[in-house]
Amino acid sequence: MHLTSTKTTHPADFWKVEFIGDRGERVTVIVPEKEASREDDAIDRARAMMVELTPFGTRGGERSINEYDALSNGNLDEERVPRKRH
Repeated sequence: MHLTSTKTTHPADFWKVEFIGDRGERVTVIVPEKEASREDDAIDRARAMMVELTPFGTRGGERSINEYDALSNGNLDEERVPRKRH
């Protein structure tokens, strides 16, 4: 999914943050109002919630070490083998 836009609504005591992809796919995250008082905060919290889900396929299902690791492409543990010169 390649994110093209984000739509936010505040229907009641929660924020509804919708991430929209380039092919029409959508992921909706509900953020309780107590966790975000403003729209920008709701989007940031929704992104953080999505990051918590990203370990699937990046560390064998294990949690990320830190936020940078969670946001990476999952190859932080790869060892780089130096090229041998002939």
